[in-house]
Amino acid sequence: MIEALRDHRADRLYVLDYGLFKVHADGRIIGICGYLIRTDGGKNILVDTGFPAKYAGDREEASRADRLYEFGEVLEISAANLPGGQLALIGLAPADIDCLVMTHTHIDHVGGLADFPGAPLVIGAAERALDRPLYWGDVKPFDWPDVETVCIEGDADLCAGLRIVATPGHSPGHISLLVTLPRTGPVLLTADAISRPAEAEEGFAGAWSEHLARRSGDRLLVLARETGALVIYGHCPDQWPDLRKAPEFYP
Repeated sequence: MIEALRDHRADRLYVLDYGLFKVHADGRIIGICGYLIRTDGGKNILVDTGFPAKYAGDREEASRADRLYEFGEVLEISAANLPGGQLALIGLAPADIDCLVMTHTHIDHVGGLADFPGAPLVIGAAERALDRPLYWGDVKPFDWPDVETVCIEGDADLCAGLRIVATPGHSPGHISLLVTLPRTGPVLLTADAISRPAEAEEGFAGAWSEHLARRSGDRLLVLARETGALVIYGHCPDQWPDLRKAPEFYP
């Protein structure tokens, strides 16, 4: 556990809306999500940070600079879809974040990595062992921030009701989260370990390690069955419109 979260328990889960993206290959329009987990003692745990802030300005220029246009198109993003804008919906500011969890470091998750210098960073050890965050393709403009960093190997509890689940494959150190809430019960945040249900049927084609991705995907599906968890996928077009988004929350 992180010392600041000791004696805390996960109390509510907010789904954050970081914008919309269209995948060229099949035309999928996907939501870019993050999460805010609030503890019963008032601590705030932010999970992922969406695209870099420059995409809320000139997204076409940003896409050219990063060559993201090779993969898809950012359809919708504004200041309201950056972490600060999403946190404001629930009465919080970036300074209120007590812990930042990064499921992995691709461009649509890592954009605000350095924007929370007062919060310890929780990340998979194999992800942090990379020279730089993955970002996109061979474009790697970010350095690792000089912050307190907790590198997770295997599974670990951040606090009561919040378990990190090691799910390498999509990226070297990808992690997912199992959140157990007072009323909703278990919620499994797969992140990109399973971006959508069909990905398991497709064999996780294109993952950093398809073998590890399949193993992690299978593990999450078993965990979901064993716990009866509500599963929130990383980028599921069918699920995205129906998710309860901030300022609403899962209690």
